Amino acid sequence: MAQEKISRADLESKFKEVQDGLQGKLEDKKQSLVTVAAVGGIVLLLLFYFLGRRSGKKKTTLVEIRRV
Repeated sequence: MAQEKISRADLESKFKEVQDGLQGKLEDKKQSLVTVAAVGGIVLLLLFYFLGRRSGKKKTTLVEIRRV
């Protein structure tokens, strides 16, 4: 059996096919990852806000001043 020589053009075309397939998948996933990251950031922000408010209410000191 004679082996065919692989040319540079053959390699480039195959690499381009693989890269185009990966780029398409990456673009699809990218949009969903951005959405998940944004929602996660908002949830964390709200969590820190409410924990901070609760902490502030627990440490509030009431000082009573009386005149003699």
